[in-house]
Amino acid sequence: MEKHILDSIDPIILGSRLQEARKSRGVTQQDVADHMDIARTTLVAIEKGERRLTPQELIKLAGFYGRTVSEFVGRQVTVEGFVPQFRTTWSKALSSSATAAASGVRSINRSKKPSQDDLESEFEKVAVELQCLAEDYVELENICGMPMVKAYPPTYNISGTTSEQAGEEVAAAERNRLGLGDGPLSNLRERLESDAGLRIFYFPMPGKVAGLFAYNDSLGGCIGINSNHPRDRRNWSLAHEYGHFLTSRYQPEITFLSVAKRSSAKERLADSFAECFLMPASGLNRRFSEIHRSKEKGISLADLITLADLYQVSVQALILRLENLKRLLSGTWDKLEREGFKVRQAQQMLDIEANPAVKDFLPLRYKALAVSAYNQDELSEEQLAKYLRTDRVHARLIVDEISHLSVAGKEGEFGNLQFDLAESVGR
Repeated sequence: MEKHILDSIDPIILGSRLQEARKSRGVTQQDVADHMDIARTTLVAIEKGERRLTPQELIKLAGFYGRTVSEFVGRQVTVEGFVPQFRTTWSKALSSSATAAASGVRSINRSKKPSQDDLESEFEKVAVELQCLAEDYVELENICGMPMVKAYPPTYNISGTTSEQAGEEVAAAERNRLGLGDGPLSNLRERLESDAGLRIFYFPMPGKVAGLFAYNDSLGGCIGINSNHPRDRRNWSLAHEYGHFLTSRYQPEITFLSVAKRSSAKERLADSFAECFLMPASGLNRRFSEIHRSKEKGISLADLITLADLYQVSVQALILRLENLKRLLSGTWDKLEREGFKVRQAQQMLDIEANPAVKDFLPLRYKALAVSAYNQDELSEEQLAKYLRTDRVHARLIVDEISHLSVAGKEGEFGNLQFDLAESVGR
């Protein structure tokens, strides 16, 4: 018996698409349930992916939402969902650190802590969002005929050494492979997107979730970062998830802020990778020595805060790194904490912006592909807005912005036009 296309689509992904369509139409679950002549609880189960749709139900829903059936099932990208891959990961985290994770997730009933089911639902939404964004990205590539150029290295062999040492060795190897030298990385996201071919998205997540990583052969390497977190935390989370991608590509990971999970060898390795990748020993030692030589009284706390901003890491991360490199006395950070040192206050005194907002939730290349598809009449304005996760007014603004600033390269990548303002324009 021939398999129906609905049987090949993850019901959670399909449910998420239906929920998005309902919200875009501006109708409630009860409105839809009445139209479908089903119980509201049934629709809730459909949108959660707990109940599969019949073909007749999908046709009726698509008509009610003003969409075609192909918008829900006709994408060229139909792959195994990320949620089943992540489920084991977060179940382990919840069983070992349920209380810690619960403190970062807002409960509907504020008088009670979220149950494990509530937490799993929150984490499921995060995994589904990453999946949907990645699927949309590949679909835009298919429409424009510009597949991602993936420059993945083979998974690094980390056997025969400690997690910390493995993280340091992989970080040095990746820096060398990507030609990054040993200086600060002010454009980490852009480098990993263009040079490694990763799909990186920033979007709101529960407070205790730092980020997540997943990989499959259809979508490639996909990373989601919590856009609600400060810049330095976002930067660390991105490097941390990249460490997972390089060393355990086929094992999805959702990273919590809970300290308890750091006992995992995988997490220690990813943290070691992030530390060494963002703050290479050679470059950091050289800069530290240069600052120290220029100061008669030695390096100051203000110098350390400025240095942390240069590397786009937290002051705590920088100081602990310098402690590990024996450039600062062991226990320096602990001493500062005991004495009541306030990082934000110190940054304000030095006129350092503590938490720059996320500039782009979607990759520039993703937006450029969407605009290109729209300009070629492959997408309607409504579809464009849907891909860009915004309304029509802002979608038009993005079209104007991208159309003036972006060009396609030989390999199908997109980037900003660059002008040398000092170059002569005369003969």
